[in-house]
Amino acid sequence: MMNLTEKLALATLHRFDPEVAHGLSIKALRAGLTPCPGPVTSARLRTQIAGIDLPNPVGLAAGFDKNAEALKPLSQAGFGFIEVGAATPRPQPGNPKPRLFRLTEDRAAINRFGFNNEGMEAIGARLADRPRDAVIGLNLGANKDSQDRAQDFARVLEHCGAHLDFATVNVSSPNTEKLRDLQGKAALSALLAGVVETRNGLNKRVPIFLKIAPDLDEAGLADVAEVAVESGIDAVIATNTTLDRAGLASAHKGEAGGLSGAPLFEKSTRILAQLSKRLEGQVPLIGVGGISTAEQAYAKICAGASAVQFYTALVYGGLSLAGDIARGLDTLLKNDGFENVSEAVGTRRKDWT
Repeated sequence: MMNLTEKLALATLHRFDPEVAHGLSIKALRAGLTPCPGPVTSARLRTQIAGIDLPNPVGLAAGFDKNAEALKPLSQAGFGFIEVGAATPRPQPGNPKPRLFRLTEDRAAINRFGFNNEGMEAIGARLADRPRDAVIGLNLGANKDSQDRAQDFARVLEHCGAHLDFATVNVSSPNTEKLRDLQGKAALSALLAGVVETRNGLNKRVPIFLKIAPDLDEAGLADVAEVAVESGIDAVIATNTTLDRAGLASAHKGEAGGLSGAPLFEKSTRILAQLSKRLEGQVPLIGVGGISTAEQAYAKICAGASAVQFYTALVYGGLSLAGDIARGLDTLLKNDGFENVSEAVGTRRKDWT
């Protein structure tokens, strides 16, 4: 639960421009001014995905710590695993500001950052100094002006792979022009083949995850499922932000970019369940989109996710939400008679398909 200090800090941050507030939150983490109670775990919460041991299945989604600046405090915030980035080969400023908008009435956000980051060399240097007792992955991106975006993903993996527990191929951001075209069957197969080949040349085996959009139609989802199995990747993250604006109330609802937060929950969970049905356990899934409570994390798991991630809810619920969701999930599993979270995966998939 948020204490008074955290509530006051959140209220203060909301007085600032959203991107400025985000920068201040990273600085506060680095200065040790945020709650870091340590990992939340139990026999019920400990699990595995793609061979990775997790203290709990509740992770931080990519985008919060783009440049891997707060690895140590985030690893002590209650999450079971952390994903940083996206990182591109060369630094890039991203799209013009303003490019981040709070949709307070909708408990949501819209961003059109465009892979703004300091580049793989700066990010890789920080990852080399990472805490070794945490599970940390990197979201791989491509430069906007790249002549070979598929090669960009492999380059970032090659440079940073030695310091990673997993790497995510991000072809689902709506904020880099034509990036989502790489979700097509032929393009995606070729891209993943290159990334897997690069992974196989590393001195350690880094599990490769694929992050998909929630806006795929049935044919697109079928293609993703087929490619995921054939390519030999280790997990699929479902989903990234959406271009859908249905049902929003905020004045910022018309802003261009990807929508995240509460309105994404049902749509992303249905995509997750549909993909789970197609894959039938051949490739594990990580559920993302609209999670802000333990009940919603549990729903994603019961729909087919082996683990979950969230980010936007931190804007409204504070960093203590990570531990709250993990502990709440433990209670829900106990109440339903599950000895381990893995037993609950996919048990209520039919509710979403």
